[in-house]
Amino acid sequence: MAPSIETRQLTKSYGQFTALSGLDLNIQGTKCVGFLGPNGAGKTTTMKILTGLIRATEGTALINGVDVVKDKKAAMASCTTIIETPEIYPSLTPKEALSMLCEIRGVPRQERSKTIDEVLARVKMSEWADKKVGGFSKGMKQRVNVASTLLSDPEVIILDEPSSGLDPRGMSEVRDIVMSLKDRLVFMSSHLLAEVTEVCQEVAMIDHGKLLVYDTIENVTAKFAGGGGAVEVSFAGDVDEPLRARVSKLPGVTSTTKSNDRHLIVKFDPAAVTQDKLLESVAGLKAGALTFTRASGLEDAYLSLIKETL
Repeated sequence: MAPSIETRQLTKSYGQFTALSGLDLNIQGTKCVGFLGPNGAGKTTTMKILTGLIRATEGTALINGVDVVKDKKAAMASCTTIIETPEIYPSLTPKEALSMLCEIRGVPRQERSKTIDEVLARVKMSEWADKKVGGFSKGMKQRVNVASTLLSDPEVIILDEPSSGLDPRGMSEVRDIVMSLKDRLVFMSSHLLAEVTEVCQEVAMIDHGKLLVYDTIENVTAKFAGGGGAVEVSFAGDVDEPLRARVSKLPGVTSTTKSNDRHLIVKFDPAAVTQDKLLESVAGLKAGALTFTRASGLEDAYLSLIKETL
């Protein structure tokens, strides 16, 4: 049977606030699916429900056809996850930390040493296997976290922004690892649309707790990427609303959307302003703009589907 993730009318409310509203999603087969949406759209809430960390207000969540609420142990037997940014005890080595997880997950004692060596090799951490984690960079720790998801040879892997907070080398290393997992079903949330384009075959976009689209990247791009131009601008500090408003008022700008805390996708009308003039205008704001990257078709589709951030 092919691995699967399914939600049926999944709803989660916190008092008067609805984080998820009737989410229907059915993912089948081995592939990587990007889970996209602005901050507060419901991505992490969905993943926490799928892994049994919180309960839905209404609806059903299934992993490989097993209801997570009715039989969490069976549902999670073939699924592993990294939600948010888990920490590893700094006094432990990767081998010691993974050995502890092997025991928790029921990996047979006689197989543990070989399994740990194999997963550390897969994430290129073999030479650090006996060094204390406390001295590791964030990227190295994240590679150990990814290694932990592979200990029980899972069919389904759920990753919540696995590249968040990493430097460019760390992001590249995590992307390479995820790309090597195409023999599994990987469900990965991310704010980095270029990363999703590179790593994933399909995308599901949600906003305000509702599913907007689920399809292949090619189909989403062909259907929703509109005309005009777009660039992604990275800033030295967080993009707050006053900065976004200043960029929005520049000549030729038609819309702005945060792709993460320090990145802003700026859509513009090429008939009103050329790209180089737009970049000059953004730099002229003296707001700490660092890089400018031409937006991809997926970014255009994202802007078309998600009109405003929360």
